[in-house]
Amino acid sequence: MALIGSVETLKDLAIGVVITSVLFAITLQSPVLGFFCTVIIPLPTMFCRAKHGRTIGMVVPAIALLALAPLLGGISIDLLYFFELVFCGFVLYELFVLRLSVEKTVALTSAVTLAVGLFIVLVYSTTTAAGLGQLVSDYVRRNLEASLRLYVSMGVPADTIRPIEEALDGIQYVLVRIVPALSVSAALFLSWTSLLLARPLLRGYRLFYPDFGRLNLWKAPEPLVWSVIGCGLMLIIPEHTVKLFGINGLLILMTIYFFQGIAIISFYFEKKHFPRLLRIVLYSLIALQQIVLLIVVGLGFFDMWLNFRKLGVEKN
Repeated sequence: MALIGSVETLKDLAIGVVITSVLFAITLQSPVLGFFCTVIIPLPTMFCRAKHGRTIGMVVPAIALLALAPLLGGISIDLLYFFELVFCGFVLYELFVLRLSVEKTVALTSAVTLAVGLFIVLVYSTTTAAGLGQLVSDYVRRNLEASLRLYVSMGVPADTIRPIEEALDGIQYVLVRIVPALSVSAALFLSWTSLLLARPLLRGYRLFYPDFGRLNLWKAPEPLVWSVIGCGLMLIIPEHTVKLFGINGLLILMTIYFFQGIAIISFYFEKKHFPRLLRIVLYSLIALQQIVLLIVVGLGFFDMWLNFRKLGVEKN
């Protein structure tokens, strides 16, 4: 029996490493497919942690990191980003075991992942000639240039690309200054999607998954609306630093209200019995279309007054 258990462990370990490495390779090569692969990367680590314990759960990302390091030219920002993705899956399941509320689980997973990631980036920046600010600026620039090359390869007309090239410095300037909000929002989104995707995976293999209740009934705390108003007021203050805090705060809050908006949509998908395939198509549309995404954020924000799901309303 021990031999059978060992063989099964090695098999799951190998599958976890291969899937994790392939998903990250796709993420680096294809920005569009990479978006969908990114949210799946934490799952193999989480699965091995749930099925085989903490040690095996740590081995999966360690081997995957060692395998990918030579392909990425050693330690780099991309490798550190990959580490954060798999580390998020590990931390998330550790918090599953503690049986915390869904809000605390997502918030703590995001906070721990960001704190460890920031520490690693700070240490990495000391090994390079550039400081942290220059490191971030260079990384943003490389990604913007990679996006332009992608547009060219997709056959986007030169007249469309030229204005973007001319505004590249300005875009870089703005993106560098909202990196804190983008980092927090990305961590929240990754933790939230991993939590949702882990449910069918873990329960399908009869592994532990905490009972968070019906997540499509979730609402953001009502006092949070005052934070939105406060951040909005910061944007009309002439002081540059105050405006910067305001826009960063709004971007983070928009992520939280996006979760509530998706809960509303999921509620009506379930109520109207939408087919699973149609749900996947519509969710993909939300992910890829910025205007639709903003509408979802609006749904979440105005739900406090309009109560789209009629929560707490008794029917006679």
